Amino acid sequence: MRRRLYFMVPDVASARRIRDELLLARIEDGHIHVMARDGVPLPDLHEASILQKTDFVHGAETGLVVGGAIGIVAGVLAVVFPPAGVDLQLVTILITALIGAAFGTWVASMIASAIPNSRLKTFEAGIAAGRILMMVDTPSGRVDEIRKLVAAHHPEAMNSGIEPTIPAFP
Repeated sequence: MRRRLYFMVPDVASARRIRDELLLARIEDGHIHVMARDGVPLPDLHEASILQKTDFVHGAETGLVVGGAIGIVAGVLAVVFPPAGVDLQLVTILITALIGAAFGTWVASMIASAIPNSRLKTFEAGIAAGRILMMVDTPSGRVDEIRKLVAAHHPEAMNSGIEPTIPAFP
């Protein structure tokens, strides 16, 4: 399992130096992402993806649950009150639940992709001021080691917290 560490750094050069040290500490480049205000070039750095910048993942999870629940209710209603001349089996409930979950996931994730990530709200002021947000996904056993490494070599990097868990796929 991985945990996401957040660091606010003053500029791109500092972010690149920290990234280089994290690479030497065997944190894979694909697990180090940065976010800056629009128009700031981020050469040689992995910019945060839409999955990290928006509430896409949270929206998909919510849509899965709500869509599945609506599908179950629709399936039960269809079985209890079947259309005239149709004999529906209990598998109808499973099918409507799966269709509802898929549709709910799709719709909710599309809507959520336009909403900024609520977990990053605390960093908006710093990003607007020109600082760079670094998101480092580290194995949970190495969290303290990585925090100490960054603090020891880069006092300009403000340790801005830890996300308890990160989703498996972003």
